[in-house]
Amino acid sequence: MHTLTEENYLKAIFSISQNADVKITPTAIAEMLKNNPASVIDMIKKLSDKKLIDYDKREGVKLTESGLNDAIQIVRKHRLWEVFLLEKLNYKWDEIHDIAEELEHIQDNTLADRLDKFPGFPEYDPHGDPIPKANGKVPKSFSVTLANVKEGVTCRVAAVKDTSSTFLQYLLKLNIGIGTSIRLIEKIPFDNSLVISINGKENTTVSQKFGENILVDE
Repeated sequence: MHTLTEENYLKAIFSISQNADVKITPTAIAEMLKNNPASVIDMIKKLSDKKLIDYDKREGVKLTESGLNDAIQIVRKHRLWEVFLLEKLNYKWDEIHDIAEELEHIQDNTLADRLDKFPGFPEYDPHGDPIPKANGKVPKSFSVTLANVKEGVTCRVAAVKDTSSTFLQYLLKLNIGIGTSIRLIEKIPFDNSLVISINGKENTTVSQKFGENILVDE
């Protein structure tokens, strides 16, 4: 059994590892967890001693098979809790992340399987993140951002990278959710802002940062 802090580190390392081009350094982990780099080094040593990660100063941090399995189960519980909170308890999608952060640490061997079965074995959470299966397999994830779509292309919102309440509330104001159809009308060279049409309605201008936090399925 791991401490809550250890589980948060495993989940953070797993999250960073999903970007194959990024080296998992203590600095990267500290930035994700908003933690002190010195305390990150201490935790890396603890996780290494537990055989949950391997760490090399040149290669960075890598989850061991045991660490990966544990991280996947934590992520699985978190995303299943988000589905449950939204669909069964009527929480809003900007409220569920922080609550799931607490619930994911509940230790029960059958909890995740029951959470999975209850809503009908969902493949994605309310933010579009893939939910790992009991066997560790992970459904397809999306990597193309709205900012990378070509002008004139219509795409579907598949996931959001930023799950902060402020960003999700902004999306709600624009009537954007998972599955929303967006057409990229124009990219403005001056500041890389985007002119978009949402569900075929009047054009709206959004920032480049906005576009970089929307993952789409073309």
